[in-house]
Amino acid sequence: MTVWDVPEVLQHEQVLFPLDAWPPEFYQAELAQSGPHGAEDLAGRPTTRDYRVVVRDETADAAAGQNPGDIVGYGGIMVAGDMADVQTIGTVPEAQGRGLGAAQLAWMVAEAAHRGAEALMLEVRASNEPARRLYERHGFAHIHTRRRYYPGGEDALIMRRELTAADRPVDAAPPQDAPGTGEGTDVG
Repeated sequence: MTVWDVPEVLQHEQVLFPLDAWPPEFYQAELAQSGPHGAEDLAGRPTTRDYRVVVRDETADAAAGQNPGDIVGYGGIMVAGDMADVQTIGTVPEAQGRGLGAAQLAWMVAEAAHRGAEALMLEVRASNEPARRLYERHGFAHIHTRRRYYPGGEDALIMRRELTAADRPVDAAPPQDAPGTGEGTDVG
């Protein structure tokens, strides 16, 4: 993800997370600390964040309002020491059910393990059954409930997945965004 992706991501945030949408400055601050494993941020510190977007490929259907390069999913992680946290993950409604959330989550698991984390954690609205099922299928377990965490008073379920050497990519180098594009996985 790049700063040029943020306006489109913010539009998706309003649809996907209307009560919890991040403001632009959150993404700007996160991207300032973002980069591939081993890179440094603008202050010369090792990067602790990585954000990716999933874009629609060239088979997009213009008649259906789809354009190649449209962002259809996005996600980001933070890794600090031996702990990692899913900062955000989302798939636009018209692309849900195609495995994009699973692919993003698999990338996050591999990236967290590659950066040396021993566990990956996340929080999810208690009412978000589809997300909870996705996380459970990928080895996350409910470890705690934060009462009235979300706006409107809804509980957050804290989930955790232990990471092992098997979670690291074989080549130990996760795929990087195309320079200057912020592109990740393509989808039709």
